Amino acid sequence: MEDPAFANAHELAAAIREREISAVEALEVHLDRVRRYNPALNAIVTLDAEGARERAQEADDALARGEDWGPLHGVPITLEDCHATAGIRSTWGGHPSLAEHVPSEDSVVTARLKVAGAVMFGKTNGPEVWGPDGVFERTNNPWDLEHSPGGSSSGPGAALAAGLTPLDIGMDTLGSIQSPAHCCGVFGMRPTERRVSLKGGFFIDPILKFHIMSVAGPMARSVEDLRLALRLIAGPDHRDPSVPPLSWQDILAPAMPDLRVAWSPTLPGVPVLGETRAAVEELAGELGRRGAHVEQSLPELDFAEQNDFAQRTFDLIAGTFGAAEPSASLDGYLTALHRRETFVLAWERFFREWDAFICPVEPAVAERHDEVVLVDGEPVTEAQRDIPSMSSPVSGCPTVVIPLTLSHEGLPIGVQVVGRRWDDERLLAIAESLSEMTGGFRRPPGY
Repeated sequence: MEDPAFANAHELAAAIREREISAVEALEVHLDRVRRYNPALNAIVTLDAEGARERAQEADDALARGEDWGPLHGVPITLEDCHATAGIRSTWGGHPSLAEHVPSEDSVVTARLKVAGAVMFGKTNGPEVWGPDGVFERTNNPWDLEHSPGGSSSGPGAALAAGLTPLDIGMDTLGSIQSPAHCCGVFGMRPTERRVSLKGGFFIDPILKFHIMSVAGPMARSVEDLRLALRLIAGPDHRDPSVPPLSWQDILAPAMPDLRVAWSPTLPGVPVLGETRAAVEELAGELGRRGAHVEQSLPELDFAEQNDFAQRTFDLIAGTFGAAEPSASLDGYLTALHRRETFVLAWERFFREWDAFICPVEPAVAERHDEVVLVDGEPVTEAQRDIPSMSSPVSGCPTVVIPLTLSHEGLPIGVQVVGRRWDDERLLAIAESLSEMTGGFRRPPGY
């Protein structure tokens, strides 16, 4: 292999299976890069090098005996710190009360990746929501250490971009996968809500209170790896009755003349960089030139109201079970569920006509740490910044972020592709076609 550090997970798996590289060698490549680059990035916050070495050697020994553990046999991976990992510190992004927490049981996501043969060697930073009280320092962006990697799955985004890991699974409630995928120039997917079990992913709470809006989703350097990972972690589990018994469907990319794509270079009330608007317009134009039916169109809903709903509902749910000042009530929660239906149905009606919706991920590129976001020299409010990434959390629809281009200052610009609920496989097929047009993952300078 030319460079195992930047090989995709499915490529590493094939190379290990064909004996082009051993699982031990693949692991050592990534451990070496962690030693070299992680001190400046702080993307990986817990390392299990010795445990991973034992597992990698077992993978090589098994292969020598003719055993195949699965699609990720011997592939080194990381997981965001919010996933419980048996025997390995799991702090939910550095919560002070969990600083030395070591679970006795894997989350469903962790267990499924292990069954598929993965070698889990580290935990990545996130969610970064605890401020100065958090156990860990901030994560930095490989494209420029002075810039944010996006939040809150910051560790996975930075680690993937820097070649520290080929695959990670983020946790997302309000755009936590979309933002770092955009800011770090990698691929990220929020699957349809409840397509992936969250059991063992919210061990910070006595119960799984975030039954709505939260998802676990793959982050990688290719759509093919997103597909591989989602196929492995999705589906019902005996511990989680909320996940429907949907079987995985292998779907080919639709022919361009059969594809109907709605797009918008911005959203109402959201200022967006001219470079981003132009890049999204160029992508839509290229789709049209290749034969797709493309049109500027938006669902019939108030995007600012949708964002307000997301933020208020998050606060409503967060303010329960152990909150210093509980603010939630049963009637408030049921009212929120009722209100959410109006947004879900608006997106359902929209996707009766369209196969996908393309729009920016954020108004601007990754901002400097602790600085306001600027568009054309004007500050962007927090509400304006969040509006583009709230459609998927509120509607439950899946979305894929793909790298689109680089800004004039050399920072990544991503684009999000939203699809209809439960149609994750078709959305991935569409996103893969788009990624072939945009050039895919770009390696940051110096890595």
